[in-house]
Amino acid sequence: MTTATPHPGEVASAAPATPANLPLRKRPFDIFFVVMFSLFSLTCVISDAIPTLGIPQTATTTNILAQWNYTYSSQYDPLYQHEALWLRFITGTSAFVYLPFYILLIVCLVKGLNWIQLYCVIYATMIISLTAIPIFGVEFFGPVGERTPNPVVFLLYNGPYVLVPLLLLIRMRKPMPFTRRF
Repeated sequence: MTTATPHPGEVASAAPATPANLPLRKRPFDIFFVVMFSLFSLTCVISDAIPTLGIPQTATTTNILAQWNYTYSSQYDPLYQHEALWLRFITGTSAFVYLPFYILLIVCLVKGLNWIQLYCVIYATMIISLTAIPIFGVEFFGPVGERTPNPVVFLLYNGPYVLVPLLLLIRMRKPMPFTRRF
């Protein structure tokens, strides 16, 4: 066995090798994230684009997505029916900022592109602070006409939109996230 020694005047390079990314099949949490963010992409179009674009959410509308929103909001989420300007900013951010991010995130999760880590941290922080706190605050502590009449169902529908970004934030806690299982 031979060993390479540097020639006189050369310095030996001892740079640590970058660990290889694990394939997606060995990263089960990332498979979970791919599924969840694919679903979130759909709900951005179904739920968030409708109020942002000012499409009326009524029982008699001919727009099927607006009908679905009306059915949900009339039973579980009266705040969503009020279409307050601040809420339209939040739904607009979801429909036109988070949606492209979700698509990019899905690609990065599948391909193991570690550079997405910082953007995941920014996204998760935004969701928790700019979306969850004001919406959940009004839904549970706001005026009677805007509070949810059924907190359990509201949390079943909306809880994943806070819990999954929180899990993503934890997943992205260390550099090179795709070189490890979690």
